[in-house]
Amino acid sequence: MKKKIFKLLFLLIFISNPLFAKNQHLQEGIDLFKSKKFKEAKFKFEKEIVYNPKSELSYLYLSKIFKNLKKKNLQEQNLNAVILLNPKNEEAIFNLAKLKLESSDYKKSRELNERLKSFCKNLCNESKKLKSEIENLSKK
Repeated sequence: MKKKIFKLLFLLIFISNPLFAKNQHLQEGIDLFKSKKFKEAKFKFEKEIVYNPKSELSYLYLSKIFKNLKKKNLQEQNLNAVILLNPKNEEAIFNLAKLKLESSDYKKSRELNERLKSFCKNLCNESKKLKSEIENLSKK
């Protein structure tokens, strides 16, 4: 009986350790991001993705890091990953629409903004402002 308890305890320690570690990577990444330590945060989010490839939040923060580093194609890749994981992620759709607007892709920006408007809860006002921006810039 003692051997079974020991084995069970041993397994629990080793199984729970990686689970704790991956949540820790995400939180450490968020803390580093808030401290504007983008390179260190990037590493933590990438590590989180290794443990949890469906970490929507890690991809979203990576997109924000790449925005700060002015790496638009990597920003776009990560936003697309977020949208692939969660097609109703308002922040990712809004940020991708803004990114497309910056690159003068008015059609795609408009499509993304219309998609956002169909289910928005938090970014509805920003979506209205973005619609005006798209209309004003596409007329020029």
